[in-house]
Amino acid sequence: MSEKITIYHNNQCSKSIEALGILKDEGVDFEIIEYLKVEQSSIEIKDLLMKLGVSANDLMRKGEKDYIENVKGKELSEEKLVDLLVKFPKLIERPIVIKGNKAIIGRPPTSVVDFIA
Repeated sequence: MSEKITIYHNNQCSKSIEALGILKDEGVDFEIIEYLKVEQSSIEIKDLLMKLGVSANDLMRKGEKDYIENVKGKELSEEKLVDLLVKFPKLIERPIVIKGNKAIIGRPPTSVVDFIA
């Protein structure tokens, strides 16, 4: 049995749309989490960070208004950064593809092909 594949998807993001297309083209069974519509808990964000092997700051989109207003230039704890990812999900880099207990940020989207193989 193959490992479950999940994509954190934003249907307004061209890279996320491209990664979703790759999953469909590869014919794998996957689940879509529209993270801008379905609130993620701090526990879910921490689990995602563990699977990615990155810090909360590494997962943040640095050009977003919410980042500039709430994070940039501030010394914030990992816990506070996780709380901000929960509060402002637009800060989450995308797309994220999860397979089992590992995950990648699908940038470039073609990196998803090797990851799901």
